[in-house]
Amino acid sequence: MNILKKIEMYRQEEELLKWEGTFGEYLEILREKPWVAQSAHSRVYNMIKDAGIDEVNGKKKYKFFSDQLFGLEEPLEKLVEEYFHPAAKRLDVRKRILLLMGPVSGGKSTLVTMLKRGLEQYTYTDKGAVYAIKGCPMHEDPLHMIPHNLRKDFYDEYGIRIEGNLSPLNLMRLQEEYNGRIEDVMVERIFFSEDKRTGIGTFSPSDPKSQDIADLTGSIDFSTIAEYGSESDPRAYRFDGELNKANRGMMEFQEMLKCDEKFLWHLLSLTQEGNFKAGRFALISADELIVAHTNETEYRSFISNKKNEALHSRIIVMPVPYNLKVTEEERIYEKMIMESDVYDVHIAPHTLKIAAIFTILTRLKEPKKGDIDLVKKMRLYDGQNVEGFSSADVKELQHEYADEGMSGIDPRYVINRISSTIIRKEVTSINALDVLRSLKDGLDQHSSITNELKEKYLNCISLARKEYDEIAKKEVQKAFVYSYEESAKTLMDNYLDNVEAYCNKNKLRDPLTGEEINPDEKLMRSIEEQIGISENAKKSFREEILIRISAYARKGKRFDYNSHDRLREAIQKKLFADLKDVVKITTSTKTPDEQQLKKVNEVVARLIDEHGYNSTSANELLRYVGSLLNR
Repeated sequence: MNILKKIEMYRQEEELLKWEGTFGEYLEILREKPWVAQSAHSRVYNMIKDAGIDEVNGKKKYKFFSDQLFGLEEPLEKLVEEYFHPAAKRLDVRKRILLLMGPVSGGKSTLVTMLKRGLEQYTYTDKGAVYAIKGCPMHEDPLHMIPHNLRKDFYDEYGIRIEGNLSPLNLMRLQEEYNGRIEDVMVERIFFSEDKRTGIGTFSPSDPKSQDIADLTGSIDFSTIAEYGSESDPRAYRFDGELNKANRGMMEFQEMLKCDEKFLWHLLSLTQEGNFKAGRFALISADELIVAHTNETEYRSFISNKKNEALHSRIIVMPVPYNLKVTEEERIYEKMIMESDVYDVHIAPHTLKIAAIFTILTRLKEPKKGDIDLVKKMRLYDGQNVEGFSSADVKELQHEYADEGMSGIDPRYVINRISSTIIRKEVTSINALDVLRSLKDGLDQHSSITNELKEKYLNCISLARKEYDEIAKKEVQKAFVYSYEESAKTLMDNYLDNVEAYCNKNKLRDPLTGEEINPDEKLMRSIEEQIGISENAKKSFREEILIRISAYARKGKRFDYNSHDRLREAIQKKLFADLKDVVKITTSTKTPDEQQLKKVNEVVARLIDEHGYNSTSANELLRYVGSLLNR
């Protein structure tokens, strides 16, 4: 189906969703679907909830955010459960401005944009349908027409609470166009659109000295004053400010804390009482979510100003820190690259992971506990198993610093350096070393980085380089070992047979001669030494392995190559140690013989077919690992 056909179908679907009828007919809809009369905060909460919720280890993960925001599960859970959920239940928190506070490029703007785009789509669904008085520039709730003295009766009959008063314009229209007959007033279904200024507004202040409050609350239409005779006639007023247009939905207040405090006073009654002052009219009711975003420095400056005290209590601050998980940071870079024009460039495996490792290390604070370093902390945060540490240690680490994740390198800087690498190298392939080099060069061009910070970041680059060295060795190791998993399994089975005989004080039977032989101590030690198991610790390590095998057997599981992390690491290192000389000779010989050339070609082919490299990046990896082994 071509795009024009899809556009036509979209237009037809939109036409089918349109509805128009009298207030009396609207009440019949409410009887069947009472959720139609929900508040703006309730609509936002239900939009997020209806997209689906996954619960992992007691933590909620909202599918609404999962495609765009990575590694922010905890801040998002706090936002939904501590702001949107109680606000949807009409608790006092809905009378607060939501202020997202966090470092640059941390996801604040993306979060707000997601809410806006989400609301636009949600109003096209049955659960998110919105109805308004037809012809009203503020898309006013039709229930505002119910007189105050009848609202208790309405609640008893429909179970719906009504908040807010009819606007001056609709009050006049009710009398002049409908002779006071509420039941005849026309109601229509509306669809939120930021572009059409329906239900979604965005306010960005200009010069505070010349800023006009009319941008927020509307203004007098001087061309019609002669016709209507008075500035207090609502027909002579343009209800086209952002607060007017965002009614029933949400308004993004960009750079709110940079506004003059007098300008922000108009938000006081809106947040607390649900109304605002415009022109020479009574207070105008508005039901909308106001969300602003700022960085920590601006926020500290704002709260230190005594003039802003009235607004302090009207604001709910939600921290949005940087992501602190390597795997999630990698997803951020993948997303940003896919949205760029360099998505067709081959990025060697582990390149983005190494960039992410550097970035996360810059954001982490040094652990206060002496038995853990920054790299181990990074792995624990990423959900990896680190010997001797548990999930309780992770929680303890997370509570050491309240502001962890509020500083460090931002994703845009990394993507800029990756882009610079691609453009400068002028090839269709880049690797982790290219990116680390570019990240290092970029530190000199970054004016906001102090010498102290630069030293810290250079150390982070060194740590990331060490991580890459280990990954590169393992990658080549896997490619050099033919049927790697099979070789590792054979070696492990051999080790386990010997361990079992050692622990049970038994002998083994030689498969060739059939004679009984002692456990092969040399083999066991050659594997255990790879991960630093001392002579004194070997017995307890072997017994631990045997206990793990028994535990698996009791549960009906089979102990395999991936059942014990440290043993797997030891097996890998042992295999690689046996291959080191072969790798060194093959990768460093300038004029390899026919057999060596064949081996290199086999390894390159395996790196391409099984590990995601291309010819260029595979050869670069081999040369680099060869140089590491020859040091």
